[in-house]
Amino acid sequence: MTRKLSLLLGLIVFISFILTGCNSNNNEENLQANNSDEIIELTDMVGRKITLERPVERVVAVGSALRLYTYINGTNKLVGVERGQQSPDTGRPYIIANPDLQELPIVGEGFPATPDPELLIEAEADVIIAGDIVDIGEIEDLEKRTGTTIVVITTGNEAVFDKEMYESLKIIGKVIGKENRAEELIEYMEDCKTELMELTKNIPQEEKPSIYIGGLSYKGNHGIESTYGNSPVLDAIGAKNVADEIGKAGSIMVDKEQIIEWDPDIIVIDENGLPLVKEDYEKNPDYYNGLTAIRNGQVYGQLPYISYYNNIETAMANIYFLGKILYPKAFENIDVEEKADEIYEFILGKPLYGEMAEIFGGYIKINLNK
Repeated sequence: MTRKLSLLLGLIVFISFILTGCNSNNNEENLQANNSDEIIELTDMVGRKITLERPVERVVAVGSALRLYTYINGTNKLVGVERGQQSPDTGRPYIIANPDLQELPIVGEGFPATPDPELLIEAEADVIIAGDIVDIGEIEDLEKRTGTTIVVITTGNEAVFDKEMYESLKIIGKVIGKENRAEELIEYMEDCKTELMELTKNIPQEEKPSIYIGGLSYKGNHGIESTYGNSPVLDAIGAKNVADEIGKAGSIMVDKEQIIEWDPDIIVIDENGLPLVKEDYEKNPDYYNGLTAIRNGQVYGQLPYISYYNNIETAMANIYFLGKILYPKAFENIDVEEKADEIYEFILGKPLYGEMAEIFGGYIKINLNK
């Protein structure tokens, strides 16, 4: 009897030990889960390890970060803005779509990003999301002076479909708890990229007209000499960009006589530079009339997409317009104005083509004589 009692007591002690251990493990797991729910850990676009406390409710986005932020969250949670990113007169779609930006407190002048430490302190942000500020020393100094964590992102090097821009969208989504919206944006952009590839993949190279895009902005507005080599916008539809012959990627200022030598089939003028082109035409009509595209009436205007870095949604809309004028048969079922509104609405929440066209001119054929 005594032996049975001892065995029973031993069994009770053993079971109690097991249960206690399980509860301890569960408590540790719950504690870790709770800690994980309260902490955001990420690596920003300059490789800095960032830790933030949830929830992030007050945000300042400076530089090119504001554009990407509005793609994900409009003006929600924003508690400050740079003065240079308030006025719709800039023609930047993310500002036109978000008039509330005009009501936010100023945290700096902007353009380029020059946040004021004292104004940032007054904003009492939980986090500052900074776009395209790559000087680590400047970032760390601003963090020390404001006491606010800075997360650095980038719009990337390409106007459209840029992998670093996608990563930046994911970072913003993680910071403000909008991961799903970030993924939706990336998926939509990639779907557009795929659609454009499908529309153009079977067009023989010899049937493609040559094209030159002039008047592109780069740190200001320029005339017809300003173009872009290896343009992601034109590459997305496999276009014959005559400027690629230079062998340089990015913004290029070409000699006007080089354009005569190329003599492209189609000329597109970015509407930021159109007034300068018209002014130059009045001074030197013989030069312009020496171009086949101008004599044949193959000159078009596109919405400007370069303003304080790239306005990605406008660049995407432009690709469909360029596809329509280069390959009308392949794009016969695409209404470019409707597609532009679809893109603006998905990315910025509002169909903006009409407003953009009213400001700049829209997708039109241009007669430099008028």
